[in-house]
Amino acid sequence: MILYNSLGQTKQEFIPHTPGKVNMYTCGPTVYHYAHIGNLRTYIMEDVLEKYLRFSGYDVNRVMNITDVGHLSSDADTGEDKMLKGAKREHKTVMEIAQFYTDAFFADCEKLNIKRPDVVEPATNCIDEFIDMVSVLLEKGYAYLAGGNVYFDTSKLSTYYVFGNMNEEDLAVGVRDSVEEDENKRNKTDFVLWFTKSKFEDQELKWESPWGLGYPGWHIECSCISKKHNGEYLDIHCGGVDNAFPHHTNEIAQSEAYLGHPWCKYWFHVLHLNDARGKMSKSKGDFLTVSLLESKGYDPVVYRMFCLQSHYRKPLTFSYESLDNCVKAYEKLMKRIAALGKDGDVQQEKADALLAKFKEAMDNDLNTSLGLTVVYDVLKADANDATKRYVLGELDKVLSLNLLKEKEEAPKEANPEDAEIEALIQKRTEARKNKDWATADAIRDQLAAMHIVVVDTKDGISWHRE
Repeated sequence: MILYNSLGQTKQEFIPHTPGKVNMYTCGPTVYHYAHIGNLRTYIMEDVLEKYLRFSGYDVNRVMNITDVGHLSSDADTGEDKMLKGAKREHKTVMEIAQFYTDAFFADCEKLNIKRPDVVEPATNCIDEFIDMVSVLLEKGYAYLAGGNVYFDTSKLSTYYVFGNMNEEDLAVGVRDSVEEDENKRNKTDFVLWFTKSKFEDQELKWESPWGLGYPGWHIECSCISKKHNGEYLDIHCGGVDNAFPHHTNEIAQSEAYLGHPWCKYWFHVLHLNDARGKMSKSKGDFLTVSLLESKGYDPVVYRMFCLQSHYRKPLTFSYESLDNCVKAYEKLMKRIAALGKDGDVQQEKADALLAKFKEAMDNDLNTSLGLTVVYDVLKADANDATKRYVLGELDKVLSLNLLKEKEEAPKEANPEDAEIEALIQKRTEARKNKDWATADAIRDQLAAMHIVVVDTKDGISWHRE
């Protein structure tokens, strides 16, 4: 399998530290708001990667954090904590916000057939691990105290900008707007490991530490949570391309300073989903969510297919016109699959040849577009229907497009008059019990005008339309 490694900007053969086993880490959501479909493109592609590794025979341990503290509105460690911002917006506690949007995130993942990672760890569960790593970094001389906060000293590194395709001057001031200078930093690229001083004194979540009451910086989370559940050697670290700097850059800096050896072999970055205005972002206010797509009548799985039609290292532009085209393609595909017969024996040699074609596509840097093409090749193949259904089932272990899902029959719509008729008959029955014959007869006449025939029998009342 060949994967593009952002660390070195080259395609490389994928060789994990331990043969047959993959330790995988994905940056999870900051749970202060709903995930938009741009965020979810990244999680879809990471899901495909994990499932394809399993399909290829690897034993995968995938870990994801939930950021429920420490992520400030600027990636340069300034601004308000995003969780506190969400709590203020909705007049709830930070932990109420965290739980609500964590549940919402995984509900969206389920709709998109994104598998839940093997380990999901909220940052607030790992305060002891954060304090331990910060303490060791101080002892080793990679960190310093200033103005009440603990900072990582990037000048101690031989190389800080490890993702070399980025402009150093642009990176030095962070990637968010309104970056404010922190006068406590010795170097402009230094970053906070632990806060005890913040201009937002109403920070809701704080813990005792050797440096005072405070809370962790955002970057320390992923290093500690990965080490806790994946050990000292990580095979693949995933995330959106906007996390490459400063977040992933800082993760590498602190992890390797703490461990004393190289940490992660492969970095898998998914490019942005754009719309007519450019990159999708929560800060724009009106952002597209899975629920919004559903409210417009779209099956979330169609959005998954829309993402798979493009390579993860290419920007993808969203429009409703493009999504409508994908709906048509998906519906046609499902009709063709539904027409396949279910009898017969699998022609294993032909099945293996088709699976090999899929593997060739996916082994080439997870080329999901060519992988989807193989689905159509299966339908056109010189093989019986049993073989085609078998191969499609195998491919769907990775693509997760519900290819073999039986179409659910739409429930029969109740005649709106039925409830009215039943209510009139019940009213007539009560009138008869009360010997109110005039009312009973009037209701019978009303039913007759509706072309309803009421039959009184010894077993009760039945009715039918004329």
